[in-house]
Amino acid sequence: MSKKKGLSAEEKRTRMMEIFFETKDVFQLKDLEKIAPKEKGITAMSVKDVLQSLVDDGMVDCERIGTSNYYWAFPSKALHAKKHKLDVLESQEERTRLAKELSSLRDQREQLKAEVEKYKDCDPQVVEEIRQANKVAKEAANRWTDNIFAIKSWAKRKFGFEENKIDKTFGIPEDFDYID
Repeated sequence: MSKKKGLSAEEKRTRMMEIFFETKDVFQLKDLEKIAPKEKGITAMSVKDVLQSLVDDGMVDCERIGTSNYYWAFPSKALHAKKHKLDVLESQEERTRLAKELSSLRDQREQLKAEVEKYKDCDPQVVEEIRQANKVAKEAANRWTDNIFAIKSWAKRKFGFEENKIDKTFGIPEDFDYID
């Protein structure tokens, strides 16, 4: 004695959708509870659950009119739902592709920045800035040299120190002079 295996939930859903697509009609729950067992082999006890799962997934439309609920699904709705799902999946793929491309372009930008940084010392603007900084530093050094010579001259006059003694006391080198 073998038991006949019942339909899976997905098979029941598929067969229920066939009822709607083949008839292209609007039904009440009691109508579907009569039709489904006869035509599609779906037990009357599970019709309500299967129908509710289809409504929850948006595959079957349901509208309450007065005290009755009416159910319908047309092939065009299924086609539209599948097309919408396909569009969503394609847009997700496109988004993934664009995210990878963005990441690749960011990496490329970082590499180019590093390469530009390598050659920064040869940049004419940077070279000119260095020249200007050197000029300012040279003028400042010569100004301090002027100040040191002025103090040495003042110390010689005021205290009568010899120049080499002043240089030795304050650690001024013998070849101390202006920068050219």
